Amino acid sequence: MINLIVMKKILSIVILFIYSVALYAQKDVIQFLGIPVNGNKSVMIQKLKAKGYKSNPYNKDVLFGEFNGAKVNIHIVTNNNKVCRIIVCDANTMDESDIKIRFNNLCQQFQNNKKYIPASLSSPDFTISDDEKISYELLVNKKRYEAAYYQLPATVDSIFASKEMRSVLLSKYTEEQLSNQTEELQKDMIMTGFSYMMEKYSKKSVWFMINEDYGKYYISIFYDNEYNRANGEDL
Repeated sequence: MINLIVMKKILSIVILFIYSVALYAQKDVIQFLGIPVNGNKSVMIQKLKAKGYKSNPYNKDVLFGEFNGAKVNIHIVTNNNKVCRIIVCDANTMDESDIKIRFNNLCQQFQNNKKYIPASLSSPDFTISDDEKISYELLVNKKRYEAAYYQLPATVDSIFASKEMRSVLLSKYTEEQLSNQTEELQKDMIMTGFSYMMEKYSKKSVWFMINEDYGKYYISIFYDNEYNRANGEDL
């Protein structure tokens, strides 16, 4: 059940979406460092090199450098020769205490960044409690420590936004219903708009997780362009 506070947040986001945000699916893809996660892999590598990243001497497809204050390795994943994912992995491992701090700091940074919203508004807090035994949970309970967010649209076009949203609403309601809205209908319209909006946002997913490596830990961050991800078309 979504609580009142979350409901109000949903309402404000839906209103923003209806009146000020446009999404051209083929154009509005997720970005990494301002670069669309899309197109040819070799072009993506050159764009990242222009940002200061360098090729790994043992694997020219892996880049290394600094990201968000940490030394990282960057991997580029493709599907049907199109870039669909950027993976940013910590180059250095750390102990359990430090990885917990790093994970929670990342959660706080994404939470405070207006370019992102949590993938789950009903459970938006992904932080790890102080008394959590990460090593035990990973080994014994096979628990995954991860947090997921959606990157908000980069383009604004209020006319397109209102037209597209109106089309969505007219697929469910009549013109008469939209002109004479009851309180119950308004609530239902909010949830309809919210579901549509979140489906669009889910195509621009950023998530990160804790990985274990011989008793040490590091974080991997994934920037996913879901428009380019495999969807069973090759089966």
